[in-house]
Amino acid sequence: MSDKENLSIDELRRLLYSKKQAKRHQRLQRMKEEGRLIEIDPPPAAPPPIARPKVAPTGAMLTYALDSSEVEQVSPPQKKGMQWRWIANKLLLLVEIGAVIGLFYILFSIWDTNRELNQELAQVQHAESAAAALPTPTATPVMDVVILPSGHKPPVDGRSPEKGEAGDIPAHLQPAINQYAPPPIPTPGPEQPRRIQIPAIGVDNVIVQGDEWDQLKKGVGHHVGSSLPGQEGNIVLSAHNDIFGEIFRYLDKLSPGDEIIISTERQQYTYIINRIKVVNPTDVSVMAPTEHASTTLISCYPYQINNKRIVVFADLARE
Repeated sequence: MSDKENLSIDELRRLLYSKKQAKRHQRLQRMKEEGRLIEIDPPPAAPPPIARPKVAPTGAMLTYALDSSEVEQVSPPQKKGMQWRWIANKLLLLVEIGAVIGLFYILFSIWDTNRELNQELAQVQHAESAAAALPTPTATPVMDVVILPSGHKPPVDGRSPEKGEAGDIPAHLQPAINQYAPPPIPTPGPEQPRRIQIPAIGVDNVIVQGDEWDQLKKGVGHHVGSSLPGQEGNIVLSAHNDIFGEIFRYLDKLSPGDEIIISTERQQYTYIINRIKVVNPTDVSVMAPTEHASTTLISCYPYQINNKRIVVFADLARE
Protein backbone atom coordinates (compact mmCIF):
# COMPACT_ATOMS: atom_id res chain seq x y z
CA MET A 1 0.00 0.00 0.00
CA SER A 2 1.39 3.45 -0.85
CA ASP A 3 2.01 6.25 1.60
CA LYS A 4 -1.06 8.11 0.37
CA GLU A 5 -3.24 5.18 1.26
CA ASN A 6 -1.91 5.32 4.83
CA LEU A 7 -2.86 8.97 5.30
CA SER A 8 -5.50 9.87 7.79
CA ILE A 9 -8.63 11.72 6.80
CA ASP A 10 -7.39 15.12 8.03
CA GLU A 11 -4.04 14.65 6.29
CA LEU A 12 -5.72 13.66 3.06
CA ARG A 13 -7.98 16.71 3.27
CA ARG A 14 -5.04 19.09 3.84
CA LEU A 15 -3.14 17.50 0.96
CA LEU A 16 -6.02 17.95 -1.42
CA TYR A 17 -6.58 21.54 -0.25
CA SER A 18 -2.90 22.42 -0.76
CA LYS A 19 -2.97 20.96 -4.29
CA LYS A 20 -6.10 22.93 -5.04
CA GLN A 21 -4.55 26.14 -3.76
CA ALA A 22 -1.40 25.52 -5.82
CA LYS A 23 -3.44 25.05 -9.00
CA ARG A 24 -5.49 28.17 -8.22
CA HIS A 25 -2.28 30.15 -7.63
CA GLN A 26 -0.86 28.96 -10.94
CA ARG A 27 -4.08 29.92 -12.75
CA LEU A 28 -4.14 33.40 -11.18
CA GLN A 29 -0.45 33.91 -11.98
CA ARG A 30 -1.08 32.99 -15.61
CA MET A 31 -4.05 35.41 -15.81
CA LYS A 32 -1.93 38.16 -14.27
CA GLU A 33 0.82 37.62 -16.86
CA GLU A 34 -1.76 37.79 -19.64
CA GLY A 35 -3.10 41.08 -18.28
CA ARG A 36 -6.49 39.62 -17.45
CA LEU A 37 -6.18 40.16 -13.73
CA ILE A 38 -5.58 43.29 -11.65
CA GLU A 39 -4.06 42.64 -8.27
CA ILE A 40 -5.84 44.20 -5.30
CA ASP A 41 -5.62 43.70 -1.58
CA PRO A 42 -6.46 40.08 -0.94
CA PRO A 43 -9.61 39.35 1.06
CA PRO A 44 -9.34 37.46 4.33
CA ALA A 45 -8.51 33.82 3.85
CA ALA A 46 -11.55 31.61 3.84
CA PRO A 47 -11.57 28.46 5.94
CA PRO A 48 -10.73 25.32 4.02
CA PRO A 49 -13.68 23.54 2.49
CA ILE A 50 -15.03 20.61 4.34
CA ALA A 51 -14.55 17.31 2.64
CA ARG A 52 -17.58 15.17 2.44
CA PRO A 53 -17.08 11.44 2.47
CA LYS A 54 -18.59 9.31 -0.21
CA VAL A 55 -19.81 6.05 1.24
CA ALA A 56 -18.53 3.09 -0.72
CA PRO A 57 -19.99 -0.37 -0.67
CA THR A 58 -19.03 -2.71 2.15
CA GLY A 59 -15.44 -3.89 1.89
CA ALA A 60 -14.38 -1.08 -0.40
CA MET A 61 -11.94 1.58 0.69
CA LEU A 62 -13.17 5.08 1.60
CA THR A 63 -12.42 7.91 -0.83
CA TYR A 64 -12.81 11.62 -0.26
CA ALA A 65 -13.65 14.35 -2.78
CA LEU A 66 -13.68 18.08 -2.46
CA ASP A 67 -16.31 20.34 -4.01
CA SER A 68 -15.31 22.29 -7.11
CA SER A 69 -13.27 25.43 -6.47
CA GLU A 70 -15.82 27.97 -7.73
CA VAL A 71 -15.41 31.37 -6.23
CA GLU A 72 -18.67 32.53 -4.67
CA GLN A 73 -19.81 35.86 -5.96
CA VAL A 74 -20.90 38.01 -3.04
CA SER A 75 -22.91 41.04 -3.92
CA PRO A 76 -21.98 44.20 -2.03
CA PRO A 77 -24.35 45.14 0.79
CA GLN A 78 -27.15 47.45 -0.28
CA LYS A 79 -27.18 50.94 1.08
CA LYS A 80 -30.26 51.07 3.27
CA GLY A 81 -30.07 54.85 3.61
CA MET A 82 -30.51 55.32 -0.13
CA GLN A 83 -33.47 52.92 -0.14
CA TRP A 84 -35.22 54.86 2.63
CA ARG A 85 -34.63 58.16 0.84
CA TRP A 86 -36.09 56.73 -2.37
CA ILE A 87 -39.17 55.48 -0.50
CA ALA A 88 -39.57 58.86 1.27
CA ASN A 89 -39.39 60.73 -2.05
CA LYS A 90 -42.05 58.49 -3.56
CA LEU A 91 -44.33 59.02 -0.56
CA LEU A 92 -43.88 62.80 -0.76
CA LEU A 93 -44.72 62.69 -4.46
CA LEU A 94 -47.92 60.75 -3.74
CA VAL A 95 -48.87 63.25 -1.02
CA GLU A 96 -48.33 66.19 -3.39
CA ILE A 97 -50.40 64.54 -6.12
CA GLY A 98 -53.17 63.86 -3.60
CA ALA A 99 -53.09 67.49 -2.41
CA VAL A 100 -53.41 68.81 -5.98
CA ILE A 101 -56.31 66.46 -6.70
CA GLY A 102 -58.00 67.52 -3.46
CA LEU A 103 -57.58 71.20 -4.32
CA PHE A 104 -59.15 70.72 -7.74
CA TYR A 105 -62.02 68.79 -6.14
CA ILE A 106 -62.68 71.60 -3.63
CA LEU A 107 -62.62 74.26 -6.37
CA PHE A 108 -64.98 72.20 -8.52
CA SER A 109 -67.35 71.69 -5.57
CA ILE A 110 -67.44 75.44 -4.88
CA TRP A 111 -68.10 76.21 -8.54
CA ASP A 112 -70.81 73.54 -8.81
CA THR A 113 -72.54 74.70 -5.60
CA ASN A 114 -72.53 78.32 -6.79
CA ARG A 115 -73.95 77.26 -10.16
CA GLU A 116 -76.76 75.26 -8.57
CA LEU A 117 -77.61 78.15 -6.23
CA ASN A 118 -77.82 80.59 -9.12
CA GLN A 119 -80.05 78.23 -11.10
CA GLU A 120 -82.42 77.71 -8.16
CA LEU A 121 -82.64 81.43 -7.45
CA ALA A 122 -83.24 82.20 -11.11
CA GLN A 123 -86.18 79.78 -11.06
CA VAL A 124 -87.55 81.37 -7.88
CA GLN A 125 -87.21 84.87 -9.35
CA HIS A 126 -88.99 83.79 -12.53
CA ALA A 127 -91.83 82.18 -10.55
CA GLU A 128 -92.28 85.14 -8.22
CA SER A 129 -92.18 87.73 -11.00
CA ALA A 130 -95.61 86.61 -12.27
CA ALA A 131 -97.39 86.82 -8.91
CA ALA A 132 -95.46 89.49 -7.03
CA ALA A 133 -97.49 92.58 -6.17
CA LEU A 134 -95.24 95.56 -6.77
CA PRO A 135 -96.18 98.53 -4.54
CA THR A 136 -95.93 102.25 -5.29
CA PRO A 137 -93.18 104.30 -3.66
CA THR A 138 -93.68 106.79 -0.85
CA ALA A 139 -92.09 110.17 -0.35
CA THR A 140 -89.21 108.78 1.73
CA PRO A 141 -86.03 110.76 0.92
CA VAL A 142 -83.35 108.83 -0.93
CA MET A 143 -80.47 110.23 1.14
CA ASP A 144 -81.59 108.64 4.43
CA VAL A 145 -79.05 105.85 3.91
CA VAL A 146 -75.36 106.17 4.75
CA ILE A 147 -74.11 103.23 2.71
CA LEU A 148 -74.96 102.11 -0.82
CA PRO A 149 -77.22 99.05 -1.28
CA SER A 150 -76.30 95.56 -2.55
CA GLY A 151 -73.96 94.72 0.33
CA HIS A 152 -73.09 91.08 1.09
CA LYS A 153 -73.52 90.93 4.86
CA PRO A 154 -76.54 88.67 5.57
CA PRO A 155 -79.05 89.37 8.34
CA VAL A 156 -78.69 87.84 11.80
CA ASP A 157 -81.62 85.99 13.37
CA GLY A 158 -83.50 88.24 15.75
CA ARG A 159 -82.07 91.47 14.30
CA SER A 160 -82.80 93.68 11.34
CA PRO A 161 -80.76 93.02 8.18
CA GLU A 162 -77.42 94.83 8.12
CA LYS A 163 -75.99 96.56 5.08
CA GLY A 164 -72.49 96.23 3.72
CA GLU A 165 -69.58 94.04 4.71
CA ALA A 166 -67.40 94.26 7.77
CA GLY A 167 -65.10 97.24 7.44
CA ASP A 168 -67.29 99.07 4.89
CA ILE A 169 -68.84 101.38 7.45
CA PRO A 170 -66.61 103.95 9.18
CA ALA A 171 -66.81 104.05 12.98
CA HIS A 172 -68.44 107.50 13.05
CA LEU A 173 -71.29 106.19 10.86
CA GLN A 174 -72.00 103.06 12.91
CA PRO A 175 -74.60 104.81 15.15
CA ALA A 176 -76.52 106.00 12.08
CA ILE A 177 -76.52 102.46 10.64
CA ASN A 178 -77.74 100.98 13.91
CA GLN A 179 -80.63 103.47 14.04
CA TYR A 180 -81.51 103.15 10.36
CA ALA A 181 -84.85 101.48 9.65
CA PRO A 182 -85.75 100.83 6.02
CA PRO A 183 -88.96 102.52 4.86
CA PRO A 184 -92.04 100.34 4.50
CA ILE A 185 -92.72 98.74 1.15
CA PRO A 186 -95.41 100.84 -0.57
CA THR A 187 -98.63 99.48 -2.01
CA PRO A 188 -98.73 98.29 -5.65
CA GLY A 189 -99.07 100.75 -8.50
CA PRO A 190 -99.15 100.52 -12.32
CA GLU A 191 -96.28 103.01 -12.79
CA GLN A 192 -93.75 101.10 -10.73
CA PRO A 193 -90.75 99.55 -12.53
CA ARG A 194 -91.35 95.85 -13.06
CA ARG A 195 -88.68 94.70 -15.51
CA ILE A 196 -85.16 95.71 -16.53
CA GLN A 197 -83.37 94.76 -19.74
CA ILE A 198 -79.74 95.50 -20.63
CA PRO A 199 -79.17 93.97 -24.10
CA ALA A 200 -75.39 94.59 -24.13
CA ILE A 201 -74.80 92.17 -21.22
CA GLY A 202 -77.88 89.92 -21.52
CA VAL A 203 -79.76 91.14 -18.42
CA ASP A 204 -83.52 90.52 -18.38
CA ASN A 205 -84.88 90.39 -14.82
CA VAL A 206 -87.78 91.33 -12.63
CA ILE A 207 -87.63 94.51 -10.51
CA VAL A 208 -88.88 94.31 -6.92
CA GLN A 209 -89.57 97.09 -4.45
CA GLY A 210 -86.87 97.59 -1.83
CA ASP A 211 -83.14 96.91 -1.82
CA GLU A 212 -82.68 95.14 1.50
CA TRP A 213 -81.20 91.65 1.85
CA ASP A 214 -84.48 89.77 1.39
CA GLN A 215 -85.60 91.85 -1.61
CA LEU A 216 -82.30 91.43 -3.50
CA LYS A 217 -82.72 87.64 -3.29
CA LYS A 218 -85.67 88.00 -5.68
CA GLY A 219 -84.27 90.28 -8.36
CA VAL A 220 -83.20 93.87 -9.01
CA GLY A 221 -84.19 96.15 -6.14
CA HIS A 222 -85.87 99.53 -6.68
CA HIS A 223 -84.84 101.85 -3.84
CA VAL A 224 -87.97 102.97 -2.01
CA GLY A 225 -88.33 106.73 -2.39
CA SER A 226 -86.47 107.04 -5.70
CA SER A 227 -88.17 108.16 -8.91
CA LEU A 228 -90.51 106.22 -11.22
CA PRO A 229 -89.78 105.33 -14.87
CA GLY A 230 -90.25 108.17 -17.35
CA GLN A 231 -90.61 110.78 -14.61
CA GLU A 232 -88.23 113.50 -13.52
CA GLY A 233 -85.76 112.27 -10.92
CA ASN A 234 -83.38 109.36 -10.35
CA ILE A 235 -84.49 105.71 -10.44
CA VAL A 236 -82.05 103.88 -8.14
CA LEU A 237 -81.74 100.16 -8.95
CA SER A 238 -79.33 97.66 -7.35
CA ALA A 239 -78.52 93.95 -7.52
CA HIS A 240 -75.79 91.52 -6.50
CA ASN A 241 -72.88 90.64 -8.76
CA ASP A 242 -71.80 87.18 -7.47
CA ILE A 243 -74.75 85.73 -5.52
CA PHE A 244 -78.50 85.35 -6.03
CA GLY A 245 -78.27 85.07 -9.80
CA GLU A 246 -75.27 87.38 -10.37
CA ILE A 247 -77.63 89.78 -12.14
CA PHE A 248 -75.26 92.78 -12.22
CA ARG A 249 -72.01 90.83 -12.60
CA TYR A 250 -71.04 92.44 -15.92
CA LEU A 251 -71.84 96.10 -15.30
CA ASP A 252 -68.15 96.85 -15.89
CA LYS A 253 -68.56 95.56 -19.48
CA LEU A 254 -71.01 98.35 -20.34
CA SER A 255 -70.02 101.46 -22.29
CA PRO A 256 -71.49 104.92 -22.81
CA GLY A 257 -74.23 104.68 -25.43
CA ASP A 258 -75.54 101.26 -24.31
CA GLU A 259 -79.26 101.01 -23.56
CA ILE A 260 -81.13 100.22 -20.34
CA ILE A 261 -84.83 99.40 -20.84
CA ILE A 262 -87.14 99.75 -17.81
CA SER A 263 -90.74 98.58 -18.15
CA THR A 264 -93.91 99.19 -16.15
CA GLU A 265 -97.37 97.65 -16.56
CA ARG A 266 -98.22 100.29 -19.16
CA GLN A 267 -95.05 101.28 -20.96
CA GLN A 268 -91.32 100.77 -21.38
CA TYR A 269 -88.66 103.47 -21.22
CA THR A 270 -85.17 103.48 -22.73
CA TYR A 271 -82.25 105.08 -20.89
CA ILE A 272 -78.85 105.73 -22.50
CA ILE A 273 -75.70 105.18 -20.43
CA ASN A 274 -73.46 108.24 -20.19
CA ARG A 275 -70.81 107.21 -17.63
CA ILE A 276 -69.63 104.45 -15.29
CA LYS A 277 -67.89 105.05 -11.97
CA VAL A 278 -66.36 103.03 -9.10
CA VAL A 279 -66.91 104.55 -5.65
CA ASN A 280 -66.63 103.71 -1.96
CA PRO A 281 -69.66 102.08 -0.31
CA THR A 282 -70.30 105.25 1.70
CA ASP A 283 -70.54 107.52 -1.38
CA VAL A 284 -74.33 107.80 -1.25
CA SER A 285 -74.30 111.00 -3.30
CA VAL A 286 -74.77 108.88 -6.43
CA MET A 287 -78.34 108.18 -5.23
CA ALA A 288 -79.25 111.85 -5.08
CA PRO A 289 -82.36 113.02 -7.01
CA THR A 290 -81.84 114.65 -10.39
CA GLU A 291 -83.72 117.42 -12.19
CA HIS A 292 -84.20 115.25 -15.26
CA ALA A 293 -85.34 111.66 -15.86
CA SER A 294 -82.41 109.35 -15.11
CA THR A 295 -81.53 105.99 -13.62
CA THR A 296 -78.60 104.73 -11.53
CA LEU A 297 -77.52 101.08 -11.35
CA ILE A 298 -75.48 99.98 -8.31
CA SER A 299 -73.64 96.73 -7.52
CA CYS A 300 -70.66 95.53 -5.49
CA TYR A 301 -67.23 95.54 -7.14
CA PRO A 302 -64.81 93.93 -7.97
CA TYR A 303 -66.22 90.46 -8.55
CA GLN A 304 -66.09 88.35 -5.35
CA ILE A 305 -64.03 91.04 -3.55
CA ASN A 306 -66.82 93.60 -3.14
CA ASN A 307 -65.02 96.31 -1.19
CA LYS A 308 -66.22 98.98 -3.68
CA ARG A 309 -69.38 99.82 -5.61
CA ILE A 310 -69.72 100.16 -9.38
CA VAL A 311 -72.26 102.78 -10.44
CA VAL A 312 -73.79 103.17 -13.92
CA PHE A 313 -75.48 106.48 -14.81
CA ALA A 314 -78.02 106.78 -17.64
CA ASP A 315 -80.49 109.42 -18.88
CA LEU A 316 -83.92 108.92 -20.44
CA ALA A 317 -83.76 108.83 -24.26
CA ARG A 318 -85.82 111.62 -25.80
CA GLU A 319 -87.82 110.88 -28.93
